[in-house]
Amino acid sequence: MALTVYNTMNRRKEPFEPLDPPNVSIYVCGPTVYGHSHVGHAKSYISFDVIVRWLRTRYNVRYVQNITDVGHLTDDADEGEDKIVEEARRRGLHPMAVAELFTRSYLEDMDTLGVRRADIMPRASGHIPGQIELIKRLIETGHAYEVNGSVYFAVSTDRGYGKLSGRVLDEVQAGARVAIVNEKRDPRDFALWKAASPEHIMQWPSPWGMGFPGWHLECSAMAMKYLGETLDIHGGGLENQFPHHECEIAQSESATGVPFVRYWLHNHMITVGGEKMGKSKGNFILLKDILHPDWPVHAFLGRKYDPLVLRAYILNSHYRSDLDFSVEGLDAAEAGLRRLHTAVRLLRQAVEKAGEGEEHGIDLAAVEEAFTAAMDDDFNTPQAVAVLFDLARQSNTVVESGRRVSRAALDGVDGLFRRLGGGVLGLIPDQLKSEGGGLENGLLQLLVELRQTARKERNFALADAVRDKLAAAGVILEDRPDGTTWRIEG
Repeated sequence: MALTVYNTMNRRKEPFEPLDPPNVSIYVCGPTVYGHSHVGHAKSYISFDVIVRWLRTRYNVRYVQNITDVGHLTDDADEGEDKIVEEARRRGLHPMAVAELFTRSYLEDMDTLGVRRADIMPRASGHIPGQIELIKRLIETGHAYEVNGSVYFAVSTDRGYGKLSGRVLDEVQAGARVAIVNEKRDPRDFALWKAASPEHIMQWPSPWGMGFPGWHLECSAMAMKYLGETLDIHGGGLENQFPHHECEIAQSESATGVPFVRYWLHNHMITVGGEKMGKSKGNFILLKDILHPDWPVHAFLGRKYDPLVLRAYILNSHYRSDLDFSVEGLDAAEAGLRRLHTAVRLLRQAVEKAGEGEEHGIDLAAVEEAFTAAMDDDFNTPQAVAVLFDLARQSNTVVESGRRVSRAALDGVDGLFRRLGGGVLGLIPDQLKSEGGGLENGLLQLLVELRQTARKERNFALADAVRDKLAAAGVILEDRPDGTTWRIEG
């Protein structure tokens, strides 16, 4: 079964064929670290986390995700102020202190969401020499020019400009996300290097004077340094398709003469009430609003949610679909995740009690085949999640039947949950919260045994009281022919 991916460049699904199998290179645009991450960031980085996890089931993957800590100006083009410098002034901090603060915040949020860190996470400020060398190559080949200490890419020299976004050169009008700067030869040209005024804190020496790199240039330089001149996959949010990724292609291919990226993957947006979520819109919800126990409860949410609930919510939508963020959607994801975890918890309790016995009758090969078909179809996580729920339904049927199923057979079902639901989707931890084996688990088991003793002694009032008290605390007891099991609701 072949993996197919939707290539934004060609606007169709294509079989995925790495340049150098079994090795795969992937670069995903990381955050500009001038504020705390919001739910839109979670949509992007959870999506690519699962994409990378699935690729790693077949390939040796080198995953690079950058940290933009300089050069991203407030209008996303060539004018305005560096976003980090602006935030530093507002907070009365050094820009690098701001970058460090929000880099740590981003990583904390991603770790909480189970997003595995990329193999390499380069910072733009740590790769200035490489960016300068790339600019030199572009000037030497006639694709860039210097004026007043700034260097611009001459868009007219790249006939392919616009091929990713579908915009032809004549459609890229001055002022349409391309700043009008008088010193440019053409208003469509974009900055590779910006001259810095003496008071500008973030600046470095260059052949053209003191300055700082352009946002677009940074990603090209870092991607090619660690992955080579041609990447298998470049990912990012759809909003970066133009101008950011378009400019990356232009400068990279003009410098090297070879294709920059073979497959472009773009995740779609989080919206609120149909409008894109973003800091500039003022409608964003921070990840810490949802995840951090010490963070104030957001009025839109009304309470906190488990990190896996947000992960499940996002994976219930395709990465190329917009997702309208709502409390109702979070609550539905929470209820579904609870059902899934309950099935896994009951299965694992049955494994502990099982010994010799019969087969379970679940076609695990068919389950894995269905899951693989979903993920191979452009990483269709909603369908993959549906396969997990079908496996949970079958598992519940086996466990609740009271049949003597062998431990090895039940272990096989749990192994599939761990590999697909845990290893690929990141929704099923190796140790569920109520499985800890610590104080909580021991106390609950003690109460279950005390209730069993009360029932044997026909002290049904005490037995019922224990059951009711536990139910009020969210612990559900189920009396079965082979003993009493328990699960935690919520």
